Amino acid sequence: MALPKRIIKETERLVSDPVPGINAVPHEDNLRYFDVTVDGPSQSPYEGGVFKLELFLPEEYPMVAPKVRFLTKIYHPNIDKLGRICLDVLKTNWSPALQIRTILLSVQALLGAPNPDDPLANDVAQRWKEDERAAISTAREWTQSYAKSDDA
Repeated sequence: MALPKRIIKETERLVSDPVPGINAVPHEDNLRYFDVTVDGPSQSPYEGGVFKLELFLPEEYPMVAPKVRFLTKIYHPNIDKLGRICLDVLKTNWSPALQIRTILLSVQALLGAPNPDDPLANDVAQRWKEDERAAISTAREWTQSYAKSDDA
């Protein structure tokens, strides 16, 4: 089936006008499937890390949000062990006006501003609330262990 013009346009824009700290490349054999890397934002526990994600555009896109998942292990209250992300724009606040780049910017912003009050990983959120310093320290350690930039 032919790819909708919108997906082609968005993909071209991602390539020609990349978002700083974000790289999204479609698979040659399936242009709805993207390999994504997101740099951990500076001043966050994820600084210095490069996180691998996968992004998939369902058949119903843009009426339905893309599916985005972390492949790199991460310690974050809004990302679970399977890499699923709790982010309003991927769920209740999705709008066809949003684009792939908007979603990836939102994911990057989430790394810079974890929200333990809307958790997906309850154990991480609990620790974040009880001992934020320890949780941030663990997030830093995991970033060093699992999101090394030389692996990307």
